Amino acid sequence: MANANVESGAPGISRWWRVVGGMSMNLALGTLYAWSIFVAPLEKEFGWKRADTSTVFGIAVVVFALSFIVAGRLQDKFGPFKISLIGGILVSLGFFLCSYTHSLTYLYVCFGVIGGLGNGFGYSTPIPVMAKWFPDKRGLAVGLAVAGYGGGSAIFGPLANLKLIPAYGVHTTFQILGGIFLVMTVFGAFLLKNPPAGYKPAGWAPAPASKSAATTYEFSPGEVLRTPTFYFMWVAYALGSLAGLMVISQLVPFAKSMKIPGEALQTLTIFVGAVGNASGRILSGWMSDAIGRLNVLRLMIAVSMIAMPVLYLVGGNVTALYVVVFVVYWCYGTQLSVNAATASDFWGTKNAGINYGMLFTAWGFAGYFGAKIGGSMYDKYHNYQMAFYTAGVLAAVALLCELAAKRPAVPEGLAVKKVPAAA
Repeated sequence: MANANVESGAPGISRWWRVVGGMSMNLALGTLYAWSIFVAPLEKEFGWKRADTSTVFGIAVVVFALSFIVAGRLQDKFGPFKISLIGGILVSLGFFLCSYTHSLTYLYVCFGVIGGLGNGFGYSTPIPVMAKWFPDKRGLAVGLAVAGYGGGSAIFGPLANLKLIPAYGVHTTFQILGGIFLVMTVFGAFLLKNPPAGYKPAGWAPAPASKSAATTYEFSPGEVLRTPTFYFMWVAYALGSLAGLMVISQLVPFAKSMKIPGEALQTLTIFVGAVGNASGRILSGWMSDAIGRLNVLRLMIAVSMIAMPVLYLVGGNVTALYVVVFVVYWCYGTQLSVNAATASDFWGTKNAGINYGMLFTAWGFAGYFGAKIGGSMYDKYHNYQMAFYTAGVLAAVALLCELAAKRPAVPEGLAVKKVPAAA
């Protein structure tokens, strides 16, 4: 057996480089979360309403989630490199074409459809790759890889809002970001490769008694859809992440509506949120390795249920706003890393791309309706109070569903159907 950290047949290549590849890919893709920085310049230039610009984000999220299923199946079949490369090219192209925006329909296509497709293809690969390389530290490895998605807006959001847009305008900023993202995603794609069949880290053996133990049975997509756990987790994922996505899509406009003074302080909310998002993905993933995936999900959804209405109540105080934004984003980031690790633990890694892709459609639902709730309620009430209170109620429903979820049983009579974990 090769060294635990070295890929068989490729001496000197650490499995942790796969994590670096996933982070590079997701840092670029994660600028989707910085959409709110483009809202004000575009509304000012074209006279669009908040609900209109929120729809751009909503379309991108739905296309992202739906294309993730297709991309997940393709990467299960053809491997991660080609699929991630397609994703990187598409998301970069989408940003570049946005520089020629002249209508909402054009923006819907470029940012929403092309950018959404790029996200779906690019994001579909790091999670299964990490799940196969790190059966011993699955929650942590997946969390690190997807932390890049949460952290991308921390880097490129402030860069665009405070430097690029004031200096070059929103249209040229789209071009600059598109070029940067192309380099980052191509680099990441070259590092994303599956381990050899049957790979296990040296000295590691599964621990069946562990709360995060992986199944020895590889569920097909059809078998996944026949488990009640899938539906409880889907609803919990959708409603639990809706709160975070609603805040993400409206964060800078929300800070302005609460009279937070100065562009820099308003933009800093993006950075604080992104740090919370990335922290939740990494540390909650690590926690889930120790105390169990469902336990961590339940805890963070419960915290989110309280934090959402509190965020509105303290929104006018800069310090309190930053603290609660950090908490909301932490809870949201947890959903992305821990649900991904849970899917591989519960249903296996052989079909991890499509199986998690089906669960990930919940995130698409959340993103579309989260953006719509935030934008539409602001247009109706001229504040975000009802939107945030509604999100708190939905988080409570998510908690009930997460409490009802449990590890799925192997289909009766089929327990002998086993596949090597890294196949």
